[in-house]
Amino acid sequence: MSNEAVITEEDWKPSRNPWYSASAVMLTIFMVVLDSSIANVALPHIAGTFSATRDESTWVLTSYLVANGVIIPSTAWFSTLMGRKNFLLLSTFMFTLASALCGFATSMMMLIIARVIQGIGGGAIMPIAQAVMMEEFPPEERGVAMSVFGFGVIFAPIIGPTLGGWITDTYSWHWIFLINVPIGFVSLWLIKKFIEDPPYAKKGKVKSVDYWGFILLIIWLFVLQIILDNGQKSDWFGASWVRWSATVVGITFIAFIIRELVVKEPIVDLRVFKDKNFAIGTVLHFVIGAVLYSTLAILPLFLQQLMGYTATLSGLAISPRGFGSLAGLVICAFLANRVDQRWVIAVGMLVLAFSNILFGTLNLQISMGNIILPNVICGCAFSLVMIPLMTIAFVTLKNSQMTNATGVFNLAKSVGGAIGTSAVATMVSRMSQVHQTHLIRNLTYSNPGFVEKLGAIQAGIASMSGQALSSAKANVMVYKQLIQQSTLMAYMDCFKIYAALLVLLIPLIFLFQKVKYKKQKKVNVEAPITSK
Repeated sequence: MSNEAVITEEDWKPSRNPWYSASAVMLTIFMVVLDSSIANVALPHIAGTFSATRDESTWVLTSYLVANGVIIPSTAWFSTLMGRKNFLLLSTFMFTLASALCGFATSMMMLIIARVIQGIGGGAIMPIAQAVMMEEFPPEERGVAMSVFGFGVIFAPIIGPTLGGWITDTYSWHWIFLINVPIGFVSLWLIKKFIEDPPYAKKGKVKSVDYWGFILLIIWLFVLQIILDNGQKSDWFGASWVRWSATVVGITFIAFIIRELVVKEPIVDLRVFKDKNFAIGTVLHFVIGAVLYSTLAILPLFLQQLMGYTATLSGLAISPRGFGSLAGLVICAFLANRVDQRWVIAVGMLVLAFSNILFGTLNLQISMGNIILPNVICGCAFSLVMIPLMTIAFVTLKNSQMTNATGVFNLAKSVGGAIGTSAVATMVSRMSQVHQTHLIRNLTYSNPGFVEKLGAIQAGIASMSGQALSSAKANVMVYKQLIQQSTLMAYMDCFKIYAALLVLLIPLIFLFQKVKYKKQKKVNVEAPITSK
């Protein structure tokens, strides 16, 4: 027998067409998500301006991520404290003001402080925007709404590095922040005019402040980010400070979970994980976040380190991923209420795995076309996964749970992205060493092929620059090729590991409850196991 649960819509409906609200939040979310990736390519220029080291300049990124991560899961609590629309207006204003401060920064310390303020302002915008989109559209229209929402979430970080590189090269890095100011003020006007607060999202009484929950959240996120930023160069757990820091993260994270489960008014309501669809969706969102940010991190490095591309050229090679994302968004909008969304996610995961396999077969004799094709496929696959995932993960939740749930959901992607980016850097470093060990076994004088190749190189060098240093120069050239080939193989291994991980996660998708939409605007949710 089938096991059905009927979920009715809550009574509140917006007074205006929901697409007005969508336009307001989409402009805001595009600005915020774009800013999360646009600064990456400008780090060398920022470091040069303030005579800072590369490690010091990374605090421009990490300070934003830590502040962002603290606010994202606390969005529901702050919305109750001051009203969700008011909190969104305050967050957008803080983000806009901080963007101006970043653009006019006169020292590295001023820039980092401004980025912290920017992270605090930007943290709430994503979950509130997603909650607005989920609440104002009826369940049978949420697939289309999430396709539009996905335009900002997926497309913005893809064009960010290209746009950031062009602005930095053409003007200066200051303008990657200053362009947010006019966009921010337009966003404020649209939010003020079109966004409405449902009864459950208006300003309410907060009986107590969960200070301990907030402090524990800050500690474990901040220390985790420090470990992820500096763990690789300190040999991870080979360093005592990493072991101690990991212990602090573990203790504070467990304490945070216990605190939020037992306190009456938690700053983050973790009880939302009782919903099976949301719990599974959050796990998948964590993994997809890791894959998305990791591939975006290593592809530019691969193109610049091994292929000799400039920053702008590598950005242009990756940017076609955005066109693939747009194609995927159109497909998702068309299939929204026609096909079981679990199958759309599963196909998207397979296509995403296939794109990673294509990346894993690259070599050093490829043209730009060999980079563009897998990127287009990858972009399309991300849309096919992310859009229905955002829809199905929230469909069994009440509207009053949306703000809190979207905060937790987006925190999972942020943490997944941070861990994935750090993990892939470690994998490239360690795997290249492993491949060096295996490849160097062939570089011996007992190998006729190696002796013949080395002799040819030495003869070529001797004919151009004389016999004196030809032997040493030939050995240097062979060693450089060894490093290049071992690094290439390490990059390819990372893509293949991601492909295998994505395929292994596909069975998890079918643990989602099946969603059917009916004309009377009720949602029937069938359990995947229909017989006892």
